[in-house]
Amino acid sequence: MSRLKPSAIKSNRTKIELFLKGSHFFRGLVLTSSLIIPLLTFNALGYMSLAPSFVIGTFLNAPSDIPGSLRRKVNGTLISIVLTMLISVLVLYAKRSFSLSLIFISLITFSISFLSAYGFRGALLAFSSLLAMVLAFAIDKTTSVEIWTHVLLMCSGGLWYLLVSLTLHKIIPNKDENQLLSETLKLTGDYLEVRAKLLMETRDRETHIKETFVLQSQINEKHETLRELLLANRKRSGRSHFDEKRLLMFIALINIFELVVGNSWDYDKFDSLFGKDNKHLGTFSKLNMAMSGQLKELSQIFITKSEIPDKEHIEACLVDAHHAISEYVALYKPTEAREGALIMRNLHDYQKQILQEVEGIRYAMANMYEASKVSLKRHEANQFLTLQEYKPQILLQHFSKDSVIFRHALRLTIAIVFAFILGNFFEIQNSYWIMLTILVILRPNYGLTRERAKNRIIGTVLGAVIAFGVVMLTQNLIVYTVLSVICLILAFSLMQQNYRWAATFITLNIVFVYSFIHPNALSVIQYRVIDTVIGGIIAFAAIYTLFPSWEVLNLKSVLLDAIIKNNAYLNATQQLYQDKKEHQLAYKVARKEAFLALSGLSAAFQRYTQDPKSKQTEFKLIYDIVTLNQTILSGIASLGSFINSYKTTPTSSESNAIFSRISNTLSRTATLVDAEHEFEVQPHGNIKEAKEKLMASYHVLSEERDANLKDGFKKIDKHDLHQLQEAHLISNQLIWLVALSSNLKKAITRYKNQFG
Repeated sequence: MSRLKPSAIKSNRTKIELFLKGSHFFRGLVLTSSLIIPLLTFNALGYMSLAPSFVIGTFLNAPSDIPGSLRRKVNGTLISIVLTMLISVLVLYAKRSFSLSLIFISLITFSISFLSAYGFRGALLAFSSLLAMVLAFAIDKTTSVEIWTHVLLMCSGGLWYLLVSLTLHKIIPNKDENQLLSETLKLTGDYLEVRAKLLMETRDRETHIKETFVLQSQINEKHETLRELLLANRKRSGRSHFDEKRLLMFIALINIFELVVGNSWDYDKFDSLFGKDNKHLGTFSKLNMAMSGQLKELSQIFITKSEIPDKEHIEACLVDAHHAISEYVALYKPTEAREGALIMRNLHDYQKQILQEVEGIRYAMANMYEASKVSLKRHEANQFLTLQEYKPQILLQHFSKDSVIFRHALRLTIAIVFAFILGNFFEIQNSYWIMLTILVILRPNYGLTRERAKNRIIGTVLGAVIAFGVVMLTQNLIVYTVLSVICLILAFSLMQQNYRWAATFITLNIVFVYSFIHPNALSVIQYRVIDTVIGGIIAFAAIYTLFPSWEVLNLKSVLLDAIIKNNAYLNATQQLYQDKKEHQLAYKVARKEAFLALSGLSAAFQRYTQDPKSKQTEFKLIYDIVTLNQTILSGIASLGSFINSYKTTPTSSESNAIFSRISNTLSRTATLVDAEHEFEVQPHGNIKEAKEKLMASYHVLSEERDANLKDGFKKIDKHDLHQLQEAHLISNQLIWLVALSSNLKKAITRYKNQFG
């Protein structure tokens, strides 16, 4: 029998500890307790018949309790309570009539689905409301007294959960922020690891580049939520040492992200310059991997509160990388090695900057409660917040056949109505389970619907098999009680993390709960599996045949946004180059907007890759467009990062001319995507001449360096080195951006010709 290695045992133990100490398990524990405490209380008082209504109200209004500002959390829960009450009343009165039920199902499903236009919180409000509609068909209340008693108890259950949530927020206010910071540390470490692989692994670069798309989108989502939590809370309740340290960590993570994105290299040039499998570049890859490992360790320690790891390995890797530069120069003549050495020097400097940010995170975690003031004024913080607007006009904007939300609302309505008719026509027992399955599985895009359908069916079957085994082994109600509580906690804990296992534990919980009511639990298992499979098939058929939203047709808006925001970021970088102090804030805001736009484009591309192969029209073209946008952003970020990090020389007319040329090209590209986009042409003169003069400044500095070497001055002054680095990086990056923007314009022209 094989035994687990000590490292594997330690890893598994750490995973369990992270899960049990994380906010997801805590939320599952809170919600389960919020359901069980009322049940026990009503039972003790002899009013058990009233408990289900109260518990349903608690369950329905819990989804709105997601990470975010306290005000939005409270408002979201209160709106959820009102909507679930109203819909329950309407359906309970209407369900006496088949035709009236059909009308109400259609109107409620279609109208409520539009709430997802208000972002994730709006989507959860829509889910709670539609879940209330479906569950109303499972509730046997006929008289007005019964209906209103049920609805008022639902309201009380919702208010009870809100009270529990607010109380725990006061007692443990930082649970969500800590979890998000931990997850962001982990994702940033993963991103560094992929970039380390890109530096050396030539075969799988396209796969790794696609991985960066996914990670960029995930990291940006975390950043947006953390901005709302940390900056909004700071503005509202002032500053504590603990809050300041978390804000320091967040700023460091943003800086690392910019540094990594801003140093996307021309890997083909690397291969031709250094050769494949170059041992000198390997030292830089190892340093990236070491910093990646450190961030992942810190992400665990932030939750487990264990000892901060040492930094000896990272420092050794940094020294090796530094030596690799001198070793490379020693292999060649200084003049032949200059370009490679400058690239390696820039790579080394960028990694030192990342290491400084990692050190800042280490320090913040080791001294969480010591005084440390973050210089961020209130009006500056406001500019970094991107809060969801809730204006009625937003709903009206989506009332169009071209809107993904409109098509999803129509598709979901037809699927739910079909399931309702099917259940009534064939008199299916508990047919509302079919409607419930459709509601849970059917998403606005094909890829997510397919994944949820697969995971829901597999999870349900797996749960049914396990439940069957338990029921066959014992009919002990105490065992059922304990297992149902454990399964409920795990189901709620895993809902956002692993939907397949969440579905498994939901099925187990339902079977064990029904075992109290019906002695024949095996029939419950049977119907649960059948209804889930039917619901999954209907959901999958709906997403494929009813007003399909193939992602290739939805790229226009995200493409336009990415191009416009990249252009704004470029202009902000040019202004930063001219005056750092004056334009620092505007640069950072433009950077944030550009990163968010890239995240939206990366997420759209990810959805596109999940569509059926037959619907992935012009895959190579779309991939090139997304990659070009990412590379352009990286080039701009590289310029901004260098300008921010070093004392730079005054901007030349040649660099300003090339900035203007790139901006004009991006603006013209935006008009290809949307003819209504307006822009003002920036004069730039003869670009060929500007390029030559810009490169000439680098060659002049290179020749001066050659003369110094000839005269025996081998050691270079730091100021001269930075000037040489600046001339090399600025000239190469700007000329590269001219080519990239031109290639993007050509690719968008092909896209327009193909898709109109």
